[in-house]
Amino acid sequence: MKALVLAAGYATRLRPLTDSSAKPLLPVAGRPILDWILDAIGEVGDIDEVHVVTNARYALAFGEWAAGTDIRIHDDGTHSNDDRLGAIGDLSFVLRETGIDDDLLVIAGDNLFEFDLGDFVGFWRGFERASALAVHDVGSRELAKHYGIVALDGASRVVDFVEKPSDPPSTLAATATYLFHRDHVALVATYLAEGNSHDQPGHFVNWLRSHEAVYGWVFTESWFDIGSEEQLLEADNHMRARHGLPQRDVYTPAA
Repeated sequence: MKALVLAAGYATRLRPLTDSSAKPLLPVAGRPILDWILDAIGEVGDIDEVHVVTNARYALAFGEWAAGTDIRIHDDGTHSNDDRLGAIGDLSFVLRETGIDDDLLVIAGDNLFEFDLGDFVGFWRGFERASALAVHDVGSRELAKHYGIVALDGASRVVDFVEKPSDPPSTLAATATYLFHRDHVALVATYLAEGNSHDQPGHFVNWLRSHEAVYGWVFTESWFDIGSEEQLLEADNHMRARHGLPQRDVYTPAA
């Protein structure tokens, strides 16, 4: 199994913090967000390669972060929010560059969670030739408007997926953590060749679930989708509390 962290966005909502740092490299409780994600990936013994895709603006910083490790950094060649490839475009880029032909764990680089990835993998392994996504009840239809909303049947199979609905049918949200069966990884090229959206992985998931089996794994542990400075501060204070660090009223990259 391979792992890919999507970290090529420009996080314009977090400026000026992201004028000098990529969002996944911003510290939470004194460590880059990406470090926490890599800790979780390390819980999955089957993963033999970890890839991180970024852009030309931040590639050097990611290279410095990964120095001395086996993590492979991929520069997608874009320079701004205007020419970015989008999440699925970046996934396709890495697949072409590496020739990956294996099961693939895909995680967004701003996705901070406390569930055990090993449990997620165990759930996925209970199905044959299927893909899976981690889902969380955000508890508010107002919040649900900002996420991909999932409908599951009694067997946990995804039967509907809608990105950022104006009138959410539920509060069960996808959390940008996906496990794609190797046969389904190969379908990314087909999806894009049909002219579908290059951005937001949920679009690919919705397309995939209409062709193949995709299941949703519901978790109850804490999850933070870090899209704003308020969410960044909340995640920082949550992790600081977990590790015995003092709370802060304002987020700062300083320890």
